[in-house]
Amino acid sequence: STANAPEDDAPNRYSRTDRTTYSRYSRDANSSGSSIPSNALEKRIEELERELAKERQENARLMKMTQDKEELIGKLKEEIDLLNR
Repeated sequence: STANAPEDDAPNRYSRTDRTTYSRYSRDANSSGSSIPSNALEKRIEELERELAKERQENARLMKMTQDKEELIGKLKEEIDLLNR
């Protein structure tokens, strides 16, 4: 298996080069064409990632509140049962 490792590295290097070349051409095409420039897309992705992080925090906060309220409801039901006895 170690003899195959150097051979495996060579295709990976070429594919990385191809990907770099492709992304370079696509950036050039985007800036000269009518498509949105990649810089604007990168900024939009970062903005959406920040928004997603905020939404996840809000979701976690709401889940915690829900759990707390469910625990309180359970305790109040037990108290009601005790008072009814």
